[in-house]
Amino acid sequence: MSEDINHQRRRFFGTAAMTLAAAQLGMIGAAEAQSAKTTAVAAVKPGTNTSFGPLKQVDAGVLNVGYAEVGPPDGPVAMLLHGWPYDIHAFVDVAPLLASAGYRVIVPHLRGHGTTRFLSDATARNGQQSAVASDIIALMDALKIPVATVAGFDWGARTACIMAALWPERCKALVSVSGYLIGNVEAGKRPLPPKAEHDWWYQFYFATERGRQGYDENRRDFARLIWQEASPKWGFDDATFDRSAASLDNPDHVAIVIHNYRWRMGVAEGEARYDDLEKRLAAAPVITVPTITMEGDANGAPHPEPAAYAKKFSGRYEHRTLTGGIGHNLPQEAPQAFAQAVVDVDRF
Repeated sequence: MSEDINHQRRRFFGTAAMTLAAAQLGMIGAAEAQSAKTTAVAAVKPGTNTSFGPLKQVDAGVLNVGYAEVGPPDGPVAMLLHGWPYDIHAFVDVAPLLASAGYRVIVPHLRGHGTTRFLSDATARNGQQSAVASDIIALMDALKIPVATVAGFDWGARTACIMAALWPERCKALVSVSGYLIGNVEAGKRPLPPKAEHDWWYQFYFATERGRQGYDENRRDFARLIWQEASPKWGFDDATFDRSAASLDNPDHVAIVIHNYRWRMGVAEGEARYDDLEKRLAAAPVITVPTITMEGDANGAPHPEPAAYAKKFSGRYEHRTLTGGIGHNLPQEAPQAFAQAVVDVDRF
């Protein structure tokens, strides 16, 4: 990547760092000890919070973006990015923890979700990876945010990784659930082992007209099934699910989701405006900003093993595997651990 710039890192001050056993805590690659002065976030029981309150709206790029904002307006910015089929409520417990730690927390609805809308009916309903990442850069521009710590899971982790790879000057640090998730369409055309293909069953379903229609007619049932498969040990209740499922009623939701998965398989074209970005991403650029990757021990969604992506991060790096039945929606299932990772990586 042309932006594989060797930025100078802030020196990591503090008292003597503790050496943490990689075998115990899942640290791999360039994992390094944490400072004894790391600020501990408050404890919180998952599900303590249920709402962000009124959302804000701002024109940014091709979108009018709906987003939650909490914390001091002059604090360092944490940009939290959700996945599919989830929404901003994945961070409903994380955001107040970070706000209490002094962060200005921004949690946007990605295109096709919640209150985010396209400004023009003529704009392609495009779900390709660089388009979604470009949306967040445009949002930062609209909010006059020069740099942020970016953190996410699923689509949000992919978006955060792309931002850190293509625009490292805008990303102070990165927290990515399931690690390095930047895609390559040509690589995606090659067949996987049968078990891996089975895990991606919905991607093949979405490649058909039957799948598009089926998803449109059964959004909530489909989303609930994905939640259950991706987090088999997460006992979420109906109210928790319904709060997020409401975001799937966005008028562009189905078009964005279907295009995203068809584009990944190479059966739908992207937009020419993103061709240069996709060429750079196809080279699998190394991410240079300080990074913590995370994984839950009960993630039922397709995901790479940590050892497979450790070398994709050349800056200060640490991996954390959470035990106790944590699944794919790690921020909502383990909000304290996710918030702690954001605070810690910001101090690397």
